[in-house]
Amino acid sequence: MRAVVAVDGRRAEEIAQRLRDDDVDVRAVVAATRPAAVVLDALSTPEAAELLAELSRADALIIDARGASLTADLVSACDRLGVRIVPLCDRATDRRLAASLGLVPRDRDTSVTELLTAPADRPPATFSRGRIIAVWGAPGSPGRTTVAIELACALAAAVRRVALIDADTHAPSVALATGLADEGPGFAAACRQADRGALTVAELTRIACTLGEVDVLTGLNRPGRWPELSHPRVAAALEVCRDWVDDAVVDVAAPLERDEEIMSDLVDGPRRNAATHATLASADVVVAVVASDPVGVARFVRAWPDLRAAAGSAPVRVIVNKTRAGALGVDARGQVRRTLERYTGASEVSFVPWDVRGTDAAMLAARPIAHVAPRSAIPAAMRRLVTESLAVPLPAEVPARRAVLRRRLARTA
Repeated sequence: MRAVVAVDGRRAEEIAQRLRDDDVDVRAVVAATRPAAVVLDALSTPEAAELLAELSRADALIIDARGASLTADLVSACDRLGVRIVPLCDRATDRRLAASLGLVPRDRDTSVTELLTAPADRPPATFSRGRIIAVWGAPGSPGRTTVAIELACALAAAVRRVALIDADTHAPSVALATGLADEGPGFAAACRQADRGALTVAELTRIACTLGEVDVLTGLNRPGRWPELSHPRVAAALEVCRDWVDDAVVDVAAPLERDEEIMSDLVDGPRRNAATHATLASADVVVAVVASDPVGVARFVRAWPDLRAAAGSAPVRVIVNKTRAGALGVDARGQVRRTLERYTGASEVSFVPWDVRGTDAAMLAARPIAHVAPRSAIPAAMRRLVTESLAVPLPAEVPARRAVLRRRLARTA
């Protein structure tokens, strides 16, 4: 048995030594992304050609299951060479990637015998139809992107397959807020593939970045590229996303105007707000974000008829963000709730408090608030929204732990 180990860090030598102790001929130990790069360009360096030769003579490739290392091109090349891929998975996203490519995920602690034993059958990549959750907010800075990021983290904490998509054609900022590179393919690449009918679940997994347990399709790195996100492309890409994840949280731009259709002489010309309209039309749920101040509430009320028309029959869940008494006085929540109910008819309103320390820490670290300040009131409010307004139950162990805690408190009382 001959094997190539493509694992990052000190664990590469540990795995290689375990294989050698079991009389496996380890032909090469390389970085996790090296085989994928070699498959794309084997003539780049003599070392690349040598690695490809070793790979062709190997029986198994043991590799870290990451988006950058485990690619569809690598799987195709190994299939042609007759090399079996053993993906090592630490996270749920790694397991989904391996399954989407038709591979059997393996834990790092799996014994050498089990690692090198071929499975009887490769399980098909089966995914249930997911839902699209559009996050929209009136013009200004109500906190659309922050809500979208924290909502995706809260859904992932509820043991869901979650994707975060930046479809903002005016001011895309998901990559900036989360510290991800915006030079990658992102959502624009998914839209181009969908336009050709070539977008698949495996391709979405390949081009996505990972943010903890959340897959992220970053937005446009230059707002001038907005014609790439046309209405048919966005609608087609979101339709494939339903097979990819349980929940796709889509951050969209604020403008809803259709004036450009009147001003343009091109019947089928590009529309800058087309991505927002396509997302709202495809959404199963729309999360509408309101800034908790007089200006933010007034802007939301004025934009409400356009939002309601664009969303169609999809239910709208209203979130009042940055709630604090300083901007509204006594009974801030009551004032906002009564105003929204009177002028929009929205009776079910959720509130997210204003937490300067938590948001500043997240901005400084370029990470979600749920990651850098898990005890902040903002992640707690998003978890309540997920369970109460988005009909997502808590993981099975959470109610059990609460029941145990209640019994303990009853005994000590």
